[in-house]
Amino acid sequence: MNRLARPAARRSAVRTLIAAAAAATLLVGCGGGKDEKADAGKPSGAAAPAAAFPVTLTNAWGKTEVEKKPLKVATVSDGDTSIALALGLVPVITPDVEDGGPVPEYKQRALTKLGAGKLKTYDDTDGTDFEAIAAEAPDIILGMNTWSMDTDYAKLAPIAPVVTFTDKKHADTLTWQERLKNAAKALGMTAEADKVIAANGKAIADAAAAHPEFKGKTYTYAVVHPEQLTFMSYADQDPGIFEQIGLKKTAKAASYSADKNSVSLENLDELEADVLLMTYPFGDNGLLSASELESNKLFQSLTVVKGKHYAVIPSENTLSSAVAYPDALSFPWIVEKLTPILAKAVAGK
Repeated sequence: MNRLARPAARRSAVRTLIAAAAAATLLVGCGGGKDEKADAGKPSGAAAPAAAFPVTLTNAWGKTEVEKKPLKVATVSDGDTSIALALGLVPVITPDVEDGGPVPEYKQRALTKLGAGKLKTYDDTDGTDFEAIAAEAPDIILGMNTWSMDTDYAKLAPIAPVVTFTDKKHADTLTWQERLKNAAKALGMTAEADKVIAANGKAIADAAAAHPEFKGKTYTYAVVHPEQLTFMSYADQDPGIFEQIGLKKTAKAASYSADKNSVSLENLDELEADVLLMTYPFGDNGLLSASELESNKLFQSLTVVKGKHYAVIPSENTLSSAVAYPDALSFPWIVEKLTPILAKAVAGK
C-alpha cells in the first residue's frame, strides 16, 4: 500500500505535528451523539442468517472460531476501527490513536451517523492494552491492520476470537478491500462489505468522470520524511487513488523502489511531471519545510513548478496520513478532499 511510515511513526507524526494528526465521507454531516456505552457494539444493517455461524477462519497463528454473530467488537488499530465503523459497528473499545486530540473528520462523520458521540479508547502508547480490551468482554477482536499481531495474538486469543491475516506478510500487502472482506466474514456482514466497496468504487469513478482532464497526466508524489525526501510514486507502489482517478506514473518512477526512493536536493529534477504533489507529514521534524524547498533554485526551475502544476497535500486535516493509509472508511473522504487539489494542480492555478 501507499504508506508514509509504519503505524508507530504515523502516530508520532500525528501527535507531533498535526495537533493530533495519520471516510465515509459524502455520507453524513456533523452533529451530537448518544452515550458511547449505550451504542458500543450495536450493529446496523441486516443480521446474518443463523446458518452463517459458526464460522471458522484460518490465520497465521492458528484458527479462529466464531460461534455466533458478534455484537461487541474490539479493535487493535485505527484501520480496524475504520473497518468496524464502515460496516456500521461502533467498537466497544479502540486504541486512542488521536491521543485525546481531534478525531479525523471522516471518522467523526461515521460516529455521528451511528449516533455515537465518541469512541471508548485505551492508551496505546506502550502497545495493546490487553486488560482494557478484556474488561469490555468483546465477542470478537479485529486485528487486520496491525504489525504487532506476532506478539499480541497469544494474549488476545484467550479474550475473544481474533480476526487477522492468514500470512504474516499480509500485514504489509493486503488491500483495504481484502482486509474489509476478511473481517466481514467473521462478522456475518459480507453483504455490507460488498456495499461499502461498491460505494467507494463509485466515489472514485464519479470523480474521474467529472475530471476527464486528469486522464493520462503524469504525476510524482513525494513525501518529506525526517531523514530524506522520498519519491513515493515509485514503479511497483500501490498508487492509492491517484491512478484510479486518471493519473499515471512518470518514466522516472521505474528508477525507484521501496528500498531505493531517496531524492537528493541535487537531483530535484527527478520530481518533474505534469503534476507534482508534495506532503510534509512530519512538520518541523521533516528534512526541510515547504518554504525551504520552494526557495530552492533547482526546485523553482522545474517546469511543473513554473507552470503552477505543483500542490501540497495538507497534513493538518489528516489528509496526507489518510492518503498513505487509505481504508474502507477514509477512502471516499480522501476522494472528496484530494480531487479539488488535483484539479487546481492540473489546471495550473
